[in-house]
Formats: sequence, structure tokens, C-alpha cells
Amino acid sequence: MPRAKRRSSSASKDDALVSSEKRPKIEEKKEEDEEVSAVPDLVSPAKSSDGKSEKPKMRAKAKEKVKDEVEDAEESRFVGDPVPAEEARQRWPLRYLQKNKAGKTESLETPKGVEPPKELMQAKRHFTEALVDGRVLFKLGDDGYVQAGEGEDSYICRVVEMFEGVDGTSYFSAQWFYRAKDTIIQACSNLIDDKRVFLSEIRDDNPLDCLLQKLKIVRVPLDADVSEKQAKLGDGDYYYDMSYLVPYSTYQNLPPDAEADGNESDSTISSESDVNGAVNEESQSQNNKRSEMRMLDLYSGCGAMSTGLCLGANMADVNLVTRWAVDLNQYACQSLKLNHPETEVRNESAEDFLQLLKEWEKLCQSYSLVGGGESQQKEEPAVIEEDDEEEEDDVDVDNVEIFEVEQILSICYGDPKELKKPGVYLKIRWKGYGPEEDTWEPIEGLSDCHDKIKEFVVDGFKSKLLPLPGDVDVITGGPPCQGISGFNRFRNKDKPLEDEKNKQLVVYMDIVEYLKPRFALMENVVDIVKFAKGFLGRYALGRLVSMNYQARVGLMVAGSYGLPQFRRRMFMWGARPSEKLPQYPLPTHNVVTRGVSPLEFESNTVVHDEGLKVELEKELYLGDAISDLPPVPNDETRDEMPYGGKPKTEFQKFISLKKTDMPGFVASGKEASDHLLYDHRPLKLNDDDYQRVCQIPKKKGANFRDLKGVRVKADNHVEWDPDVERVYLPSGKPLVPDYAMTFVDGRSQKPFGRLWWDETVPTVVTRAEPHNQAILHPLQDRVLTIRENARLQGFPDYYKLLGPIKERYIQVGNAVAVPVARALGYSLAMSCKGNAGGEPVFSLPPKFPNLQPVTSPSVVQENE
Repeated sequence: MPRAKRRSSSASKDDALVSSEKRPKIEEKKEEDEEVSAVPDLVSPAKSSDGKSEKPKMRAKAKEKVKDEVEDAEESRFVGDPVPAEEARQRWPLRYLQKNKAGKTESLETPKGVEPPKELMQAKRHFTEALVDGRVLFKLGDDGYVQAGEGEDSYICRVVEMFEGVDGTSYFSAQWFYRAKDTIIQACSNLIDDKRVFLSEIRDDNPLDCLLQKLKIVRVPLDADVSEKQAKLGDGDYYYDMSYLVPYSTYQNLPPDAEADGNESDSTISSESDVNGAVNEESQSQNNKRSEMRMLDLYSGCGAMSTGLCLGANMADVNLVTRWAVDLNQYACQSLKLNHPETEVRNESAEDFLQLLKEWEKLCQSYSLVGGGESQQKEEPAVIEEDDEEEEDDVDVDNVEIFEVEQILSICYGDPKELKKPGVYLKIRWKGYGPEEDTWEPIEGLSDCHDKIKEFVVDGFKSKLLPLPGDVDVITGGPPCQGISGFNRFRNKDKPLEDEKNKQLVVYMDIVEYLKPRFALMENVVDIVKFAKGFLGRYALGRLVSMNYQARVGLMVAGSYGLPQFRRRMFMWGARPSEKLPQYPLPTHNVVTRGVSPLEFESNTVVHDEGLKVELEKELYLGDAISDLPPVPNDETRDEMPYGGKPKTEFQKFISLKKTDMPGFVASGKEASDHLLYDHRPLKLNDDDYQRVCQIPKKKGANFRDLKGVRVKADNHVEWDPDVERVYLPSGKPLVPDYAMTFVDGRSQKPFGRLWWDETVPTVVTRAEPHNQAILHPLQDRVLTIRENARLQGFPDYYKLLGPIKERYIQVGNAVAVPVARALGYSLAMSCKGNAGGEPVFSLPPKFPNLQPVTSPSVVQENE
């Protein structure tokens, strides 16, 4: 029988109803028949209503509509005796409020001075059973369909309360389930089994006659594959294994009391004790006893994420070590290896790395190091003969050169010999030849070298040369998604995953799926949740959830963690069912806000609650970060130099600490005893640009507009000054280039712009040319140096970079801000130790990461 879908947005603060602050916002429908909605559409917070109660007029229309539609149907009514009055008042105290002498509503159980919710519907009495349409018996704890709008799937709920209102109307309180398409995943719901639903925290009141029919929804273990879950479902309609909370788009383990409310009836919910794969204390204890937590850093760059995560985790007494790192940029790999000598750094594509992992597992299986595979029994001398295709009888033994394998040095998957034959290759050191003669050989060409291959594989297995499934505790990385860049004019908005430039997101998730780490942390630009309605961000979440990972999304601003740089980035956590899902660390510093959050993911921005009085550290500016660094010229060539002066700020004292003095640092080998300043040299400008820069005034806001011949109109556009003859440089080129005049339609002040001491930087970029960005030093005629940029990203001064100058700028510009990674590392450690809270955010310790007063580094004292 047809019904109008209706919704009451009242909420309670007792155990039966969630508070209004905890409720996800609900999408408002524009169609007239949906204005009277009684149940949530349960989509992302971006298109949500404010959760306030319906207008009286709307509610009156809704009641009249329902009355018209059910007048020919049998009445839905409560059956059986009502719950005894005293018991009802104890179980649902905020349904039975009374006026005190001051005229305020209160119940006997309401704490003194606490104002109860104003919109909570009051009850005359409660029941435990109801007959819907005169034929369907519902009991407390039963699940069922609820009428939705025309053309929409019926809503799914659990009946957690039945009561007669003081207005005489019969109501039920529903706790709603989400289908995948109703969560933030939306368009990527095809990644999730149709039978899978997610328990929500939304509970609200609805007319009893909105119920349609009963359902059987079975609670199943989270850490099981789809076929196992469907087997447990049996004749049920749906299964659920985790909850979905709108704040930070969180998918997480079910709460222990997920089936406790009103469940004295013969509910259809499974009663398995550890069915959701909650944290197992014994396995957690074993994990904590491990001497180290192993991390794989994909798309690692020069290692900023690894550095920050390890420092933060170690500050919380969790020994997180970057055991493996993968990146395509050879110079970034060299920098990472220099600063993380304990890391197996692989300069290869993530696709080749994944293929190599699969082949490595097969090799380990073939030598019975892990389960599965066929054992290799042959062991022959490790030799290769030239011209081995000739028949043995025709070979002139005296003219055949025999190459003997002395040692296998490394392994890769790809085409290192550029033969267009990708596969597994081994790097060979030939007996009697030096390192310059090492070669990559296809493994199938070494069929007579079983002993050497076995020795290499066994040694590699013992040393964890490559990770096997289960070896990795944490996978982190920022898969490049160049297809979503605003600089890409040919972006595929309709099918982003068909763009080859976005394929690395798929590869990243494939590696997570293969290795099954305890935790995953993905970083990316905010466009991943903006471009194409956030499709790629939804895809990433969908992949994690489909792999039974708990997950959540947060947008974090670098400046909020103690940097003079804004830089907003997306961070996505994933955690196995046996782990606690890491939280996001709340900001520690004020920050000069720039730009806006993506509207649909606005509530995912990691901030303190509005209206909450929080004392944050003062925002940082450019001068706080770099004012102590020694002056260098445009043509500086030194990669190392003494500091030459004292730090002037707490930031400078902390960032210039020696490696061994840095909080969270764990020594991995012999550390340098000296304490020099690295990479404090700028990109050398060409003669023309240098002459232009020298004429930019040394004042706040100075840029090309201050050069001779430029006039600024009232509308802030620039034009050539007709009264000034155009000035040319000795090279014959104009002092003011045409591109500066036309950049952003002549409105930009960035070309040849000087930064100033009391300013913040929007984002540290990968290019140091001053043509379209403000990157000039406040008082020196040059661009910011590599080290100055590195400080704006939070790199400790001891972190040395390798490669050509431009490559080092790229490494810094592509990096994750180290203070953000450090804060996330601390959060990760809290989860590893089982100390993470249930909320999506938490507060870092006061003065984090400088938990103790920082003394100036020894070099400063020496140079006094």
C-alpha cells in the first residue's frame, strides 16, 4: 500500500537516541512529495540539511497526506501490554519530561542544570510489539523496509523504540542502515556487494504506518571475503559488518553494543561474540612486542612522509622503520637512501614493483620458504656459455668463453636491457670481472644457476629484501593523479580512471590489496575529492572498504601544525579489522586561511569544533622560518656551509637540531659528527632575470608592477605607461616581459614578486623560476634557496638532498609537509598501542612536537 515517507528530526541524548551533534546531516529533496520526508537519504555531508525540525506547516501537510493514503488500509497499531510506566521512564527518561518550578522541562533522571533537547518528542507510553497493516508483526530490534520517495529504493532501518506520543499518534524510532550508494562512496558503490549495508548512528522518530515489511539483516565478521559473508547470510536479506559515520566519512568496526538496544525479542541479528573482527588483545600484544613496525613508502619522493611518520611514531615509543621505498625519480631515491640508510630503496615504477612482489612470492614458494608453489630441487654449477644455441658437437671448445656467476646482486621486474621483453631480471656479478661489468640477465636465461638463485632468494627472504603478504605493517604513499591537475586542459571528467595519468591510484590500491598491511595512509591533493564530483576519492574509499579496511578521510592544512605555509592536502586512513582506526590530530597552530574546502567534503576538514575555545600556538610567518639563515648570492655554489649565527625563533631552534637531538630520531648507523647547513643555495637566475630581480624594490608587496613603464589601472589590471619609454636590458630584451603583463589577464601580482617576513606562503612549488610566482627573498636579489623551501615544508636541517639543483627543488615541492606527517605518525602509534579513541580526531600533547624546551644546536654555540 502506498505511503508518504515522513521524517521527524528530533533527537535525544540518552542511550536510545544520538545527540543532534552526532547526527549526519541529511540531503534535502526538492520534489514536493519528498518535502515531507521522514527518513534520511543518507548521503555525504556536503548536500545536507541542518538537521533542524520540520516546519509546522510541512509537518501538517505530511500528516494529512499519510492520512489520505492509508484511509483504505488496515490500521497499524501497537499490540500487547504497554511497558510498565516505571520501567519505561527508566529506559527512556527523556521521553517523560515534566515542568519544574522555573518552568523548564526536566525528568527525574536529567542531571541538575542540564537542559534536555527541546525537540524531543514526548511519549504517553511505550510498547514492544506492533502490527503493521494489520498483518506484519514487528518487535523491538526487528529490521524492516520503510517507505521512500517515488522511484527510490525503500529505506532500511532497525526498530529501536515504539511509543504512543502525547498527541495520540503511534511512533517508532528507527536506527538507519546505509546502502553503499547512500554513503560518501556514491558512484563507486559497484565496488561493494549489493547485499552489504552499513549501520548508521542516525536515529529518529517516524509514524508507525511508514513501516512496510520485515527484513532479516545478519551481522557477519568484517575480516572475511564476500563469499564467506554471503554464506553466513543464508536466507537473510542483507548483511552488515561495519558502521558508517558521516564525520570524516568514517567506515569502522561496529560498536560492541550494536545489537543491544531493545533486543529482548527474537531479533534476526547474529549473536557472534567477536563477529566484527574487533581488536584482539592477544594479537595486539604480539604486534606490540615486535621490535619494529615495518613501513613501505610508495611514490616516496625524497622521503618526507617516511621521515615525519617515523619521527612521530617513535615519539610515542613505537619503533616505526621505513623498510622499503619505491619511486621513479632516481634523484629522490638517492636522497631518501642517504637519509634512511636502513631502507631498501627501489627506483622503479609501482606497477613493476607489484609484479616483482608476485614473482618474488613464487620464488620463495619454490624454495619452500613460504607455503604454496612447487619446490626447486635442481642445483647445478652457475655458468653460462656463449653461443649456447649451437649443437654441442659443432662447438670449438677452445673458442667458447665461459661466464661464471659469482654473485646475484639484485632483482627487478621490467626491461632493464631494453629488449622489449619485460620480466624478472637478476643483476649478476661475473666471476673475474668488476662492478663495471655487472649486467641484468633474465631469470629464465640462468636455468643452470639454481644454487646461486636459491642462495639469493633464501638470503633475501631472511633479510626481507622484498615484502611478502603479511610482512608490511604500514603502507603509505601519494599516488600521482596528474589527470586531475588544473593545468591539464584535457582532463577526463566523465571517466577519470580511464585517464592513464590517474592509473597510479589503482596500482596503489592493488598493492594494498596484495600485501594486506595493518594500516594504510594515502596522501593526495585536494582535487582528488573535488574533480569529477570527487570520483577518485570515492573510488579510493570504495576500494579500501571492499577490502574490509576501516577507513576515513580528512583534509589537513600544513600551517595548522606549525609551518608558515597553507598547503591543504587529503589524507585517507585505512586499518584492518583487528586494529583501531587512526584518528586525525587536531591543529596545534593558528593559520592564515586561504581558499575554501571542497563543498561536498567540507566537514572532512580537520578543525576544532566551532564555538569551542581552544588556545592554539601563534601562526608562523616566513621570518619565523628563515630569518636566521646566512645570506647567499644568486650564484652560490656551495652545498654545505656553516650556520654562522644563532636561531632567532623556537621554530628555528627546533628545525636546526642535530639529527641525534631530534625528538623521535632512532639511530640506524654512524651519524655525522659535524653540523653543517645543507642545500642553502638558490637556482641561479639567467642574466636577464637577475637584472630584473635587482630592480624589484625590497619592500612588502613588491613585484614587476614596481618596474619602470608599468601602470596599474583602477580595476587592478596593468597596462603600459604611455608616458614612459619602454626599458630594455643589455641583452636587448625588455625589462618588463610581455608574459608578466598578460599573466592572469593582467591582474596577477605574482611575477617577480617578493615575499615578506610577515607573510605565509600558499604552497611550496616544484619550480623556482620567478616568472609567475612570488618566490623572491625579502632582502636578497635571488629566489628562495632549496633549504629555505625545505624549511617551509618542515624538513629538518640535517636532511640533505642529492641531484641537480632543479631536481632538489622538485623533491622539496612534491614532498608531504613533515610536521603533518609527524603528527599523523604519532596518531598511528596511538592506534598501534591500542590507545586511539573512538572519535575521528584527537588533541596532540601540548607543545607537540617540542615536548621539552629546545636548546640551541651546538653549532650555534660554537659560532657565538
